[in-house]
Amino acid sequence: QVQLVESGGGLVQAGGSLRLSCAASGRTFSTYAMGWFRQAPGKEREFVVGISSDGSTYSTESVAGRFTISRDYAKNTVFLQMNSLKPEDTAVYYCSVGYYSGSTFVSHDYWGQGTQVTVLS
Repeated sequence: QVQLVESGGGLVQAGGSLRLSCAASGRTFSTYAMGWFRQAPGKEREFVVGISSDGSTYSTESVAGRFTISRDYAKNTVFLQMNSLKPEDTAVYYCSVGYYSGSTFVSHDYWGQGTQVTVLS
């Protein structure tokens, strides 16, 4: 059974940084892509950034240059370093397991419980 556990969210001032972690268990994830999504109040869940099995990364334009995804294959963990945070980054952040179709991340529909990120202006 796939289990994803996110952590590292919190309250931060605009311009600050946070580092999220997602610990995956239930199978070996080295051959899967991993991704981060977020959902703000009243909005649909949206893709933020992903990393393929070979380490290639893709991010949405709104976070490019500010957010960096990385993964520890040995520990089945994926990280999201978020710098220069803005109030519009406020959301619940979720990690997911999936694959890439071209440059598009496709989730296998496994989700963690999410971690809240709140950026104060």
